[in-house]
Amino acid sequence: MSQQPGADFISRVLDVVASIPPGRVMTYGDVAAALGSRAARAVGQVMSHYGSDVPWWRVVRSSGHPAIDHEARALEYFRAEGTPLKWSRDGVHRVDLVVARYDPAR
Repeated sequence: MSQQPGADFISRVLDVVASIPPGRVMTYGDVAAALGSRAARAVGQVMSHYGSDVPWWRVVRSSGHPAIDHEARALEYFRAEGTPLKWSRDGVHRVDLVVARYDPAR
């Protein structure tokens, strides 16, 4: 049985995501770590249920790929914000985490 994140965790996740500057990203694990947690999957749950009002495209998987089934829409935002990307030979994009990763502690 899956446990839903609490209201405080939800608001803290959304606050961290809202603070990510344009053109930068954090992974689900980065967001969790910023909260002193290791609950990357819970961050994903929060984003899937409550993330539509924050810049959801700025939270990516640890590979740099955007959320599953949101790749095309995220690409539009990445291009508009100048987010550094890497492209595979077959045309699949991911964020260049070395360049674009945001650390709120800095």
